Amino acid sequence: MPELFAYTDGACSGNPGPGGWGVLLRAMDGDTIVKEKELSGGEAETTNNRMELLAAINALESLARPSTITVVTDSAYVKNGVTSWIFGWKKNGWKTSSKKPVKNVELWQRLDEAQRRHKVTWEWVKGHAGHPENERADELARAGMAPFKKKKA
Repeated sequence: MPELFAYTDGACSGNPGPGGWGVLLRAMDGDTIVKEKELSGGEAETTNNRMELLAAINALESLARPSTITVVTDSAYVKNGVTSWIFGWKKNGWKTSSKKPVKNVELWQRLDEAQRRHKVTWEWVKGHAGHPENERADELARAGMAPFKKKKA
């Protein structure tokens, strides 16, 4: 059975501003790429954190059946949120430890639901550090953002 990986990234031009998300899905058999799929999208007015979340959400929601997958992100916000903070937020009715509403709550809830079907391992990699799959996810995020960027006159 091939191992499944999702390399995810978000990008924003201005924060908030036009943004995009990208996903490189890859099935591996040892060092051999068995199958690869690329996803991307964007929004006209958004934040980097929202795009990072949407990359992870779309990666998991794109899987047709329950899967074992490693999601690789360069976003500490996504990794820490989904592996640590989310448990307290849920216990506190989606409030932070300082009793404030969780930012991007609808996306966190969607991510929580998306990962429930799967066995997910979350990994963090340093962004813009020459990691080829992370660089490709970044290119896809920028491509997803492109239609929403204002053309300079």
